[in-house]
Amino acid sequence: MRRALVLCVPCVLALSGCLLGPNYSRPPLDVPATYRFPDNYAADIANTEWWKQFSDPVLDELITTALANNNDVKVAAARVDQFLGQFVTTRAALFPQVGAGFDAERQRISTSSSPLLANVQNPVFNTYQLALSASWDIDLFGRNRRLTESARASLLSTEEAKRGTVLTLVSAVASSYINLRSLDRQLEIAKATTASRAESVHVFELRFKGGEVSQMELAQSQSEYEASRAVIPQIEAQIAQQEDALSVLLGRNPGDILRGRALAELAAPAVPAGLPSDLLERRPDLRQAEQDLVAANAQIGAAKALYFPQISLTGLLGTQSGQFSKLFTGPSRVWSFAGSIAQPVFEGGAIVGQVKQAEAVQQQALYSYRKAIQVAFQEVDDALISSQKLREQFDVQERQVEALATYAHLARLRYEGGYTSYIEVLDAERSLFNAQLNQTQTQAGVLVSYVNLYKAMGGGWVITADSMTTQAAQHSGDAAAQSAK
Repeated sequence: MRRALVLCVPCVLALSGCLLGPNYSRPPLDVPATYRFPDNYAADIANTEWWKQFSDPVLDELITTALANNNDVKVAAARVDQFLGQFVTTRAALFPQVGAGFDAERQRISTSSSPLLANVQNPVFNTYQLALSASWDIDLFGRNRRLTESARASLLSTEEAKRGTVLTLVSAVASSYINLRSLDRQLEIAKATTASRAESVHVFELRFKGGEVSQMELAQSQSEYEASRAVIPQIEAQIAQQEDALSVLLGRNPGDILRGRALAELAAPAVPAGLPSDLLERRPDLRQAEQDLVAANAQIGAAKALYFPQISLTGLLGTQSGQFSKLFTGPSRVWSFAGSIAQPVFEGGAIVGQVKQAEAVQQQALYSYRKAIQVAFQEVDDALISSQKLREQFDVQERQVEALATYAHLARLRYEGGYTSYIEVLDAERSLFNAQLNQTQTQAGVLVSYVNLYKAMGGGWVITADSMTTQAAQHSGDAAAQSAK
């Protein structure tokens, strides 16, 4: 019998190359040859740590801190570990399961339960057993291999999801910091304007007392002064809220944020270059969507394998004796080998339902993948056109501010010379104040558009940033171990 089993196993292994269900191949995709709004100043730098192009060491340190401490990244890393365990567990079904055990038992039998036991001298006896057992589900039709393929794809999908979290985190920290510096600049403008208007109010009060200006002109001056004062607490509230949001991204409680370069001192990064087809490999969310499709595709084969027999082999080899001293002698040997085949005959359509379910999930994953690609192209085009038009808008607003500054200066000279009313001065200064605030917001918008463009294009920098989170986790683990000692 053992010889027959030995000859049977290679035959089964030879047949185990059968795999049911479709093998994955990337579906045909409608990928444009170029972006809708290409940039003539694009450079092939998508694989670099682009945030360092802002030339602000404080921003660099904030991003490093966020990668080390952000809780969303830690959650994503823990999910990777979860799916790694799931993959290892699923793959284990491909191999024989071997176990060892030792049993020791002492019992007493009833001598009155049967006439044959009435003359037993000693109804108390011991039993010792040492055994090595093994079992193996032969993956003849590839169900376990398809499940392993699906689990591996799910693991890779989770790793890409973590990198997507890293991509979003770096972009969010950079954007938040730029917006914070923009608010700081707006606060400076508001305070400077308020201080200038306070001087005007003081002068008008003296002139009103001397009868040189009317009460209406004084009230107009006071109104503009209070209007600029009202802007200050609004901006201060926005600054505090931006600091709190940035603190959470850094993985700490809300608090103050260190400042580095002023908004105007931040260097503009170069526009990253690349073809639309590159996005399929550069963006973590697209790689994640494709791995989800791979996983769903493999589940079809796993479901179809349920139609076919399931073959199992089991075996046991060991010793058994009533005395421990005789446990390893020849007569105490025990062994057994067995095989089983289970074939579904009637299951009321359960397998058909599982196959249909797997095929439907695969279709959902396919359409989700195609949609993710379309959204990716949209985001890159939106970021490219936003970057171009915001630069144009900022140039226009810069000239507008210069013109309004000249207008405000000349209007005040005309008013002092008695050639115009104070209303013209107020209009010029109000327009200049609003234009300065808008220009500052657009200046920040230009820098944020670069951040959004790097986020939309992805690239090797995401892997670099992801490795920084791993290094930080290892460093934290080593520090915790040292503290425990």
